[in-house]
Amino acid sequence: MDASTTIAIYIDADACPVKPEVYRVAERHKLKVFVVANSFMQVPREPWIERVVVPGNFDAADDWIAERAGRGAVVITADIPLADRCIKAGADVIGPTGKPFTEASIGMALATRDMMEDLRAMGSVSGGPKPFSQKDRSAFLQALDVAVQRLKRAGFSAQPS
Repeated sequence: MDASTTIAIYIDADACPVKPEVYRVAERHKLKVFVVANSFMQVPREPWIERVVVPGNFDAADDWIAERAGRGAVVITADIPLADRCIKAGADVIGPTGKPFTEASIGMALATRDMMEDLRAMGSVSGGPKPFSQKDRSAFLQALDVAVQRLKRAGFSAQPS
């Protein structure tokens, strides 16, 4: 079994509220997890969890993930431009609230992001997203499990033991 047929999970980790949930699902399915951040971050000491600290600019973590995303990868991010890059590479992409980003939804997500950025710049909108809830956490767990099961049915598998 080679890396092109195994499932890997990439977490855009700097502001990700669902890392513990990813670890639970990955452990159950025996999947490799890459926790990618711009600075040191504590992660569980497990052989299937790899901490990746990327030096450089603000987008270095995004670039590292996007370069590795493809079929068989599940990317966890709230970053819409990163989600777009990963979808184009063939990866499954899920936001921390459990909302999957797809080819059909990413265009609208990018447009909404740009519009909100413009409205904030003009002072018309302040504040950020609503607080993260238990409902979001449950929806995320379900979406991640669905993505992993779909990849397994498509012929992808867990990491070799």
